[in-house]
Amino acid sequence: MKSITRRTLLKYSTAIAGVVISGGAVAGILTPRTTEGPFYPKPAMRFDDIDNDLVKVDDMVKEAGGDIILLKGRVVSREGEPLANHRIEIWQCDVNGRYLHARDRHRGDYDNGFQGFGHDMTDDEGWYQFRTIKPTIYPGRAPHIHVKVLDGNRELLTTQFYIAGYKFNGSDGLYRRLSAEEAESVSMVIIEHDNVLETQVDVVI
Repeated sequence: MKSITRRTLLKYSTAIAGVVISGGAVAGILTPRTTEGPFYPKPAMRFDDIDNDLVKVDDMVKEAGGDIILLKGRVVSREGEPLANHRIEIWQCDVNGRYLHARDRHRGDYDNGFQGFGHDMTDDEGWYQFRTIKPTIYPGRAPHIHVKVLDGNRELLTTQFYIAGYKFNGSDGLYRRLSAEEAESVSMVIIEHDNVLETQVDVVI
């Protein structure tokens, strides 16, 4: 699967409508900003393949290890207006807890079947989508996915998504800084539908 189609997005969005609690469900709550962290992969560190399917690297036979999820949502203004043609980037560690970054000295080999970084462009309704893995533990942190939203070259937001209800979220220093409403707005409620794990998180800027 090279790139996820909008038809696929609509299929899965319909299936989980009214089930997933996302950022957009919390009226008036801006998606909280947080640190970029030390392992944002610079362009020279990335694979040539930087599409929205992080589980399949171009020309590689195997897919990434870990639990594959479909992550999607809308990027909207505080008033609920869709922000079209905005670039949304995600990056995260692989199933072994390693980032695609030269300074990550975590033990173990990097999973070369995992893209590590990807981007999508929001459509006319503000929708984005990624095929990636359920975030795994990195030492000292709760499982999370880094997220950045840009309008052209202008960075609008950097944030992180967490797994809703994960038992050790409260031990994560960045997560503890969030209010209850902010934490809910960046929490991924992951459900299974037709053997696919999926979640929706809306980004409010």
